[in-house]
Amino acid sequence: MTEYQVECRNLWKIYGAQVQAATKAVRAEELTKTEVRDRFGCVVGVRDASFSIKRGEIFCIMGLSGSGKSTVIRHINRLIEPTSGEVYVSGRRVDTMDEQALRNLRSETMGMVFQHMALWPHRNLADNVAYGLECRSVPRKARLEAAERALASMGLQGWSNHYPDQLSGGMQQRVGIARALAADPAILLMDEPFSALDPLIRRQLQDQFLELSSQLQKTTIFVTHDLDEATRMGHRMAIMNDGVIVQIGTPEEVVLNPADDYVREFVKGISKANLVRARTIMSAMVAPYVSERSVAENCELGALLDEFVEDQSPVTVIDGAGNPVGQITINAALKALRG
Repeated sequence: MTEYQVECRNLWKIYGAQVQAATKAVRAEELTKTEVRDRFGCVVGVRDASFSIKRGEIFCIMGLSGSGKSTVIRHINRLIEPTSGEVYVSGRRVDTMDEQALRNLRSETMGMVFQHMALWPHRNLADNVAYGLECRSVPRKARLEAAERALASMGLQGWSNHYPDQLSGGMQQRVGIARALAADPAILLMDEPFSALDPLIRRQLQDQFLELSSQLQKTTIFVTHDLDEATRMGHRMAIMNDGVIVQIGTPEEVVLNPADDYVREFVKGISKANLVRARTIMSAMVAPYVSERSVAENCELGALLDEFVEDQSPVTVIDGAGNPVGQITINAALKALRG
């Protein structure tokens, strides 16, 4: 069994009447998105995208509007057919599946959450959440029990018999997530699920989803245009620009080592306090000096800076066994904060 639950290999999506000619030309001549549009009247949605996602990982795909992030995620459950390339889920090739296998994959292996919940206004919450199971002919009692569990996991106990128009926007979004969870899918596809919410509600839902994710260990592909959200939610992130995946890495790697000017501009305003870890900026121990003050190697920069408020001498970094592995000076910490 492969360690990767989702893989995309050399994925292309080009829209238009002259797709084959445009695809051949863009590969041979390295045409830009604008040149493809001008010469062939075609639009490059995704350009040679490749990535692999481990089981239980939250993988964020981010970029500005039109960058191709939503197009990529819709290839994973084949809501969009690729122009070329390969998509694998749990080792099975999705882009060549027949219709029945694809239906089974969508209904049993994946759950999807959209920005707009599209809840049925004439159905109560339990029936909304159980709808996917109803389509699979799961008996009513069993599917309603699953719906109750899913609603409870999102903090909506006791709301089963209410209707969508009786809920706030944040509560409706919780119902959308519960609907995706009801069938207990291995993979969640989330396309800007919180972007329409107020900042406070949005952060609360982020916290709730992160806590739930740590319990359920679902593999999650999370699309967002918000860098703060991507760095907060993702174990790793991919930044897209004009259909191209420009950089893939942990939030810390992307922020500290941007791949090009586009990424550098993207990340320049973000706070490093909750991203940078002590292990990243520590230097070798200067024997025989070992400070009485110490921090764990995964200590966040913000907490590390607190150590220098009253004492500006170097701080020792220790590993999981309590052994000193490095030290950090106040200058190193301030440089990291400045970026």
